[in-house]
Amino acid sequence: MPSTPPRSPSPRSSSTPGASPGPQRRPRPSGGRRTAVRRKRPRWAVRAMTTLSVVILASAGIGHAVVTTLDADIARVDPFRDMKNRPQAGDGMNVLLVGTDGRDRISPEERRRYRLGGAPCNCTDTMMIVHISEDRKRASVVSLPRDSYATTPPHTDRTTGQKHHGHPVKLNAAYAEGGPQLTVRTVESMTRVKIDHYLEVDFTSFMKTVDVLGGVRMCTPKPLKDTYTGLDLPAGTHRLTGGQALQYVRARHVDGASDLGRMQRQQQFVAALIDRATSSGILLNPMKFRDVTRAVLGSVRADKGFGTDELLDLGRAMRNFSPSSSEFTTVPIGRMGYAVKGVGSTLKWDPVKAERLFKALREDKPLAVRRPPGKAPRIEVPPQQIRVQVENGTERAGLGRRVDTALAATGFRTTRMPSNAADRTVRRTVVVHDPRWDRSAKSLAAALPGSELRAVKGRGATLKVIVGADFRQVRTVRAEEPARQGSGVLRGDEVVCPS
Repeated sequence: MPSTPPRSPSPRSSSTPGASPGPQRRPRPSGGRRTAVRRKRPRWAVRAMTTLSVVILASAGIGHAVVTTLDADIARVDPFRDMKNRPQAGDGMNVLLVGTDGRDRISPEERRRYRLGGAPCNCTDTMMIVHISEDRKRASVVSLPRDSYATTPPHTDRTTGQKHHGHPVKLNAAYAEGGPQLTVRTVESMTRVKIDHYLEVDFTSFMKTVDVLGGVRMCTPKPLKDTYTGLDLPAGTHRLTGGQALQYVRARHVDGASDLGRMQRQQQFVAALIDRATSSGILLNPMKFRDVTRAVLGSVRADKGFGTDELLDLGRAMRNFSPSSSEFTTVPIGRMGYAVKGVGSTLKWDPVKAERLFKALREDKPLAVRRPPGKAPRIEVPPQQIRVQVENGTERAGLGRRVDTALAATGFRTTRMPSNAADRTVRRTVVVHDPRWDRSAKSLAAALPGSELRAVKGRGATLKVIVGADFRQVRTVRAEEPARQGSGVLRGDEVVCPS
């Protein structure tokens, strides 16, 4: 999981979107959008730091002096050797990011703690196409399910030396038969997207990446427990270390979504990783950038074209990212449980929707259409899932019933039995909630402008609104459509933990 991208507000078991543009790319201007910084630092100071960093990295060859030694730390593979009839290159850059189940360098104690026993299958555990736009302002991450139905091009089995005609496989088996080269050829054949760079991450490099960043912050609205990986996270916000993060991105048995649910969690993790990398100052400090990159790249494999120039260009590009600069999706599935003789149960892509997705990558277009903000604020939890008890905290007769009716009309599940509060001198409207239902509370508060959130442990799933003298209106709110079966597109700012 090599380089780590952009600025904070964070798909996968592994790395950050990125590998950088090739030397033929036109240089990115050092300006760009100003990265949001949580610390209230004077604007001139942020600009001065950024400018100084760019100067250090890009002028007088100092950037090369700082980073050139990293080339020797990267294990090289040649996934593009003798490849012919490849797709036409488009704008931007495409990186095939592959996570394998290699665990040779993990200690016995860590294997026991993080449930990494058993023999590796020598296949890909995770696969993503990371597209960096030509203007270096967007990273699009597309997860390719490992059980996808695929047909390999003709090849020679790297283990047995036997020559094969093209034949059906699960996508992750292409690596076992023909290594990185067959993996790239198979992906290009299925997507018609030309792969510019190849990065391979194993369990060791993934854990090292997370640890060298000081952990990654993840939040979950419900407990996550998987007896297979040992993952056991209560609801809430957590800072995951390398081993814990590996459990998180490998877990497949926390819900009924299996591998598709796991890929969504991997995407959320990549978004959080981007957040951590860009908010921690790494990209503004050339020496720290070098040290972190050395720790990460010392345990990954990359194509021969991914070198010093690409690392520097990537660092410059990611410095100007914001949370919404990254977007995540999974190839749309047309048929679940597609049985193939000799292969087993596979996932068959939806040919129309998948082609639309890969066409956007080839044409360097965003995956998600940005809708202009409407009048109704977007909320995380649909009103239909939020139960509300209304109390009138004022002496205004009928105010409780008025608010109850307005909330119900907006979609909230009110009790339809408003009552008077014990205190009738409440000045500001309050949303009382159990901390476990904080996302629901924030969604409800968005419908009550100016309201205050008050957490009360043990209250349960029903939220209480105490209407204050400041009440003016119930505002219409709108919930985002959830991503279903990998067909939705999420931006980084939609999946990272709130500030």
